[in-house]
Amino acid sequence: MAETRKRRKLTAPKFVNMKADGKKIAMLTAYDYPSAKLMDDAGVDSVLVGDSLGMVVQGRSSTLQVTLDQMIYHGEMVARAVKYALVIVDMPFMSYHVSPQQAVENAGRIIKETGADAVKLEGGESMVETITALGRASIPVFGHIGMQPQSVNTYGGFKVQREEDQLLADAKAIADAGVFGMVLELIPRGIAEKVTAAVSVPTIGIGAGVGCDGQVLVTPDMLGQFQGFQPKFVKRFAELHDTTTDAVARYIAEVKEGTYPDDAHSHE
Repeated sequence: MAETRKRRKLTAPKFVNMKADGKKIAMLTAYDYPSAKLMDDAGVDSVLVGDSLGMVVQGRSSTLQVTLDQMIYHGEMVARAVKYALVIVDMPFMSYHVSPQQAVENAGRIIKETGADAVKLEGGESMVETITALGRASIPVFGHIGMQPQSVNTYGGFKVQREEDQLLADAKAIADAGVFGMVLELIPRGIAEKVTAAVSVPTIGIGAGVGCDGQVLVTPDMLGQFQGFQPKFVKRFAELHDTTTDAVARYIAEVKEGTYPDDAHSHE
């Protein structure tokens, strides 16, 4: 009988090696201790504390209002829950845009105060100097190109990015600058495949097709916790909105009927 291999903590270098070994990478978002623990227990490779919390936790229409302190607050809970997965924390809007020094100071706070393994920032060629500075400070950096939610006002909405030459240039530039992986968001799958082939670090797709080295989804979307608009790339692996509202309705009914708590749920 084959011996079960003990699961070990995933680090940034091991993450890079997954591409070379041909292993697909599964990443999900988490914003609190119980969710992160569930993700880690289930075996996810990487947990992203995304600034998407502005939308799925805070109920905002974009990520732009999320603050550095909020990312640290949520990142610390997630990092404390995770034993094995690689924990990456988003750098929020305007926490790294002013200068490389600003980026190093704020990324340093994230790593020091949360215990996370790495930070993520958005941008291509324009971020080379910043990524290089973070590398000199021994801070692992994950990239993000294609549709960049922090630039939603520039794009005029959440739109598919089709500029192949620019996407390839951005990917190569940040890979050369030292990122250990990158998110490809809302990119036609053919272009995403070319980007994936052009860089030696893993690409993690969200709305970029199956040709990427891995995939990431916003967990509340994947679990079906919200009704309403559903992006084309989101597959719901559960329908927790319906399950949860049904459970809450049954709880309310039993409380009002006086059938809960019953003898089995009471102390003598």
